Amino acid sequence: MTSAGRAHERIDGPAGAIEIAAAIPADPRAIAVVAHPHPLFGGTMDNKVVTTVARAFHDAGAATFRFNFRGVGASEGAHDEGRGETDDLLVVAAHAARALGELPLWLSGFSFGGGVAIRASTRVPFAHLVLMAPALRRITGHGLGTPPDPLDPSLGSVGVHTVANTIIVHGDKDDTVPLADSIAWGAPREVPVLVVPGADHFFHRKLHMIRDVVGRLVRPSP
Repeated sequence: MTSAGRAHERIDGPAGAIEIAAAIPADPRAIAVVAHPHPLFGGTMDNKVVTTVARAFHDAGAATFRFNFRGVGASEGAHDEGRGETDDLLVVAAHAARALGELPLWLSGFSFGGGVAIRASTRVPFAHLVLMAPALRRITGHGLGTPPDPLDPSLGSVGVHTVANTIIVHGDKDDTVPLADSIAWGAPREVPVLVVPGADHFFHRKLHMIRDVVGRLVRPSP
C-alpha cells in the first residue's frame, strides 16, 4: 500500500503470512511499527495500548503499521519466544520502507512487544523507540524470576539507545512487569523512564495520558 488511507492485508514473512493493519496519512513524515503483547496471553495488534500508541503516532504524521506476530490472528507460524517475533517486526518495517521510501523509523512495543522492539532496534536504524512497560524477562531466556542483565548484548549495547531516541513509559502500579527492570535497563543508557502514577500494566483509565505523552514525544517542533 502506497496511497493514503487504511489497509488490512497479509504480507510474506519468515514463518508464513503476517497480518498487518496500516494507516497512512497523505504525506507521512515517518514510518511507525508497533508490536503487541504476549501472544500466549491473548496479545494481538488490537490491544488497546497498541492502538492508542498507533493513533498518537498517526496524529503526529507517521504511517503506522500494527501487525500480528506469528501464530496470532491471520498470521501464520508458531510462537518463538521473541526470536522469530523480532524477525516478524523487521519484515514489517522493511515492507513499509519499500512501500513508502526510506522515512525515519519509529519503533514501539507494549509488554512482550516492547522487548521485541528493543531487540529489533539493535538490528535496524531507528529515530524513535517508545517502550510501553517492556517485558524484558520474557525475551532474555533466563526465566521470569530472574531480573534481566541491563548490559545483556541482546538488549542493545550502551550507545545504541540514548535520551535522544528512546523512552520508557511504565505504570507505578504494574504488578506484571517490574518497574525496576525498566529503570535498571535505562540507567546505564541514560534512557528516561516516565512513570505514570496509578497506572497498572495495561494502563487502565490512563490511555488518554499515554496518547498525550507519546504524541508530545514525536510531534514535530514548531
